[in-house]
Amino acid sequence: MMKKLILYLCTLCLSAISCTKDKTDYKAEIDTAVIEHTEFKEAVSIRKDGYLISIESLNGTFYKGYNELRLKIKDSQTKQKADVSAVTFIAIMENKDGTKSSCPHRYSLLHKAEADYFSGYSVFTDQNSPEASWNFYITFSAGNKNYSVKQAVSVQQQTNKNLNMTAFTGNDGERYFIALVSPQKPKVAENELIAGVYKLNKPKDPPLGSFPDPSQFLYTEVTGYTLQLDPRMPEPSMGNHSSPNNKYLTQESDGLYHGVVNYTMTGNWTLNFILLNSEGKILKGTVVPKDFTPGAEGTKSELFIDILF
Repeated sequence: MMKKLILYLCTLCLSAISCTKDKTDYKAEIDTAVIEHTEFKEAVSIRKDGYLISIESLNGTFYKGYNELRLKIKDSQTKQKADVSAVTFIAIMENKDGTKSSCPHRYSLLHKAEADYFSGYSVFTDQNSPEASWNFYITFSAGNKNYSVKQAVSVQQQTNKNLNMTAFTGNDGERYFIALVSPQKPKVAENELIAGVYKLNKPKDPPLGSFPDPSQFLYTEVTGYTLQLDPRMPEPSMGNHSSPNNKYLTQESDGLYHGVVNYTMTGNWTLNFILLNSEGKILKGTVVPKDFTPGAEGTKSELFIDILF
């Protein structure tokens, strides 16, 4: 009995030493990787037929992943707010071979009258590269006339891993996207976890209109789903341990999915998910074993997003 107790205590000691060492190794990366952006700045400005179109985003930059967008339209001469309506938006990526694809986005922008802007978002699935580039296609109505605008934009790599995203095919054969929205800079505490969950609408065949035909590029904010959450620290020294008081993500009035993730320490975490549809059927994801596995990398769900803070 005494031998078993000594062996157990030695194992705990070695695990603690390893944990401390690994945590120290990650500290420098943690301190430099997480930048929180809170201010909206102009990312692109467009002049079109007497109108000045300004698109704002956090930090004035478009990043891979979720981007909240604010679009303002003024008279280019007077710089006064223009009387426009029916503002639509599509983000399209074009590859060097000519193929085109889009990403989750709000097509019909919402007018925020109290703040004088049109609200939308775009979940860019990749950054610009020599092989691919992004363009915005915007339409609006003013003075009984319709206007169309095309604008090339630059999408940067997202270096904040707390805003990672994932794309996958569900068990129903549909294409889904999950993008982390918040927190940008988590705390060692219970954090509100916000994510967008989207489904690609299958393109109409044949197309309903000329390019860029919305029927070929639309996405849906899935309604009434549940995103089950099991956060773990998968590093071998951490033993794939979890944390208490986490809450599954469910949809709120803003269309996004809100829950709670409890980070008990800084470092590498994996957000293990199981996505259930409105009928409670599993679309993707597997249960993570509850075993404590010091010295071995932790098992992840079939559906997961890695973060680091």
